[in-house]
Amino acid sequence: MVSRDEKQFLNLPFTGICTFGKYPICSDLDQLDADVAVIGVPNDMGTQWKSGARMGPRGIREGSTLYSFGLDGAYDIENDITYLGPDWKVVDCGDVDMVHGDLMQCHENTEEAIRKIVSKGAMPVVLGGDHSITAAVGKGLEELGPFHVIQIDAHLDWADHRSGMRYGHGNCIRRLSELDHVQQIFQLGIRGISSSKKEDVDAARDYGSVILSPRQMRKMGIEEVLEQIPAGERYYVTIDIDGLDPSIAPGTGTPSPGGLLYDEVNELLEGIAKRGDVIGFDLVEVAPPYDPTGITQQVAARIMLDLLSYVLKEKETRGLAKKENSTQNTMVAELK
Repeated sequence: MVSRDEKQFLNLPFTGICTFGKYPICSDLDQLDADVAVIGVPNDMGTQWKSGARMGPRGIREGSTLYSFGLDGAYDIENDITYLGPDWKVVDCGDVDMVHGDLMQCHENTEEAIRKIVSKGAMPVVLGGDHSITAAVGKGLEELGPFHVIQIDAHLDWADHRSGMRYGHGNCIRRLSELDHVQQIFQLGIRGISSSKKEDVDAARDYGSVILSPRQMRKMGIEEVLEQIPAGERYYVTIDIDGLDPSIAPGTGTPSPGGLLYDEVNELLEGIAKRGDVIGFDLVEVAPPYDPTGITQQVAARIMLDLLSYVLKEKETRGLAKKENSTQNTMVAELK
């Protein structure tokens, strides 16, 4: 028998309510009081081929329970640092309401939710959904602009339209480029057939987008890649899971061989967090039906927790205040 003094509350991954990282729930954005607001957008009506990303938020939440450390943060043995300490208030706000068959109303609901999160001084962390949701998220971040967009993806997503459709998952980055509060765009991991038509690539380059393939990134090295990004600025990071190689993340509707590996993405995200102020991020295109092992959603959850860890640790390092005596806007002001 275990003595009363030896007993612990373990909160194992397969127990309890499945929230992101097993963080507390905030089901009413009007009552939001947190540093970080995780919210799902289970919308895959923008896909051009295989659907299933609407199950992404639920899958990522399930995968994240493996990393629901719960004991005063997460100790990283490689960096000898404890991340995600109890001083930071992270909550899971559930999902944006979806209206079946009405893509634009879903995007409007998404934009409204992001605007509400920003108005409450929290940093939005968004679980997709297909990549079309990023256009709506970007619009909702207007109050935090201007900012740069850093995209990790196999595909450029710069098509103007497909037979009049302008808000699918292949248009989202071009839609962001049209926003006044978006500055430069950095597109990393782009590769392969079907990524974009040549005229789309030409349009992106004319805009000033920096486009690098995995092979180019490996030749340069992560440090040189990071040097392409202006330092001391604000960034929104959008991560399409197909930016990673399908050997480690097969559960997506548009896998593309030759992608980035976990360690490369991890190092890149750590460098981005140190380079400036990440005002929010999303991870999209996880489609659990195509990966019965569940490894894709676990990799996705780990990447999101990695980036969140690095971002919050950098805020601590810079001496930026927590929620109780500051808002995200003040954090940005202090950084600048």
